[in-house]
Amino acid sequence: MIQKAENTLKVAQQAFEQFKHGLAVGDWQAFLDMLTEDFTFWFPLGKFQGINIGKERAREFFQYVSSCFQGGLTLELDRLTSNETTVVFQFRDQGILFTQPYKNRVAVSFDVRGDKICGYREYFGSDGGA
Repeated sequence: MIQKAENTLKVAQQAFEQFKHGLAVGDWQAFLDMLTEDFTFWFPLGKFQGINIGKERAREFFQYVSSCFQGGLTLELDRLTSNETTVVFQFRDQGILFTQPYKNRVAVSFDVRGDKICGYREYFGSDGGA
């Protein structure tokens, strides 16, 4: 069981580095390559609200995110929590949302199957303070 938890953590951390790269520069291919074909994700609002299924839907979502933050987003990891199948990353991010300054606190969870990410959930709240 420890070995499985270690693999889950390793795979999720690798995917998170690709996720950060996608947020920063809008190039999502390496992250998308880490997703299973039956990948599912949950997002709390907007046109992607609720459960979404498949890599193509994920590609649409992450390209949409990049179009909203054309200068990219930078993030700072605050906390990581993991078990045998899931890793949760808590972080702060900032950038320009369309034309307005943007700061947020986010938690994303990656569900891992083998050496791929099979699920993603995102939770966030405004970080308007300093």
